[in-house]
Amino acid sequence: MYIQPGEECRLRRGHPRLQELDLQYPPPSPLPGWIIESLKAVRHLDSHHFTVPFESAAVELVAGRESAIAQIIGTVPKKVYTLSFIVGDVKHGCHRSMLVEAFAGKDSVKVPYESKGKGGYKVGKMRFMALGPRTRITFFSSFYHTKVDDPGTTCGPVLDEVKVSPAA
Repeated sequence: MYIQPGEECRLRRGHPRLQELDLQYPPPSPLPGWIIESLKAVRHLDSHHFTVPFESAAVELVAGRESAIAQIIGTVPKKVYTLSFIVGDVKHGCHRSMLVEAFAGKDSVKVPYESKGKGGYKVGKMRFMALGPRTRITFFSSFYHTKVDDPGTTCGPVLDEVKVSPAA
């Protein structure tokens, strides 16, 4: 399932398979609360069809810098927070050096991940200071990737378990 640009989304656990969804218009998003900030789509991955790093769903950033996702969260100005997340692959043949960039407030972090296309993940973490009552958190992949067995199919790093908590 692809989430089209302009949809606002948040990663939701336990997303039902498409055939189990009630017919609604507009259809419910599997990523409510998240904003697709790009011209390209991101890919929603569920545990029924892919080996996601944790629980039941993750997001694949399939188009390099052109597939960014963001969320605006409530924060306390000048308070320091910790942003943690998982970067990996879902064992579907996407390979090579991957790099996910995360931004929050004025801070950023680059998390490299060497994918062999056989599953696995790495934890990314950063501290940031909130500049106001709302802070935008943004993620994107720095490179384009293709599958080992299908060089015409784009793929990318998988983002999972995004968490923000007050820094200790």
